Amino acid sequence: MSVQAISDPIVSSEADPLILVDENDEAQGVLDKAACHDGDGLLHRAFSVFIFNEHGEVLLQRRAEGKRLWPGYWSNSCCSHPRAGESIEEAAQRRTAQELGLSCVLTPLYAFTYHAWFQDLGAEWEHCHVFVGQLTGPRPRVNRHEISAWRWITPDTLTQELAATPERYTPWLALEWATLQGEHRSALPKALGAA
Repeated sequence: MSVQAISDPIVSSEADPLILVDENDEAQGVLDKAACHDGDGLLHRAFSVFIFNEHGEVLLQRRAEGKRLWPGYWSNSCCSHPRAGESIEEAAQRRTAQELGLSCVLTPLYAFTYHAWFQDLGAEWEHCHVFVGQLTGPRPRVNRHEISAWRWITPDTLTQELAATPERYTPWLALEWATLQGEHRSALPKALGAA
C-alpha cells in the first residue's frame, strides 16, 4: 500500500548516537549514525522486527527514498538501533510504534552479525537482534519519513520473491528470513486458530 500521511514526526537522523559493540555485543562507546555507516562501517548494535498478522502473513515495508542506505528497497517490518541506556527490547517497541503506529508483544529469537555495502555510499555492519510479533489489532499507520509503502505477504510468496528478485530487498532481510524459515521456523507466529 502506498503511504499518504501528510505530517509525521522525524524520528531518526544521521546524528543519532549508535552503540558501538565488539564481536560479543559488548558496548564499546557511542558514535553518530553517519560515522557508523561511512566507508566500511563500524560494528554497532541494531534490531530487526518481523510482525505477522492473524492470517500468518508478514508485514514488509519499503524504505523511504530519503534513506542513505538501500532507499526504496523492501525490508522487514521494522529495523533500527537502540539508544544509549535503552534496552534492545525497549528500542524495538519504540521504533515499531514510531514507524508503524503499532504496539504488540515482540519476542526475541536470535542475534547475528552481518556486513553489507551499498554502492559507494557506505555500509551496514551490525550486531542485529531479531524479534517476531503477532498483530491482532489495527492496520499500520506508517511514518512517511521512514516508509514509502507497506504490504502483507505470505511467507511462501516472500521466499519466492527473494529467490526471483533479490535485488529488490535489503540484504539483512534476506539473511534473516533464511534463518527464520530454517532453524527458527517453529517459533514463528501461526495464523490464529491454526492447529
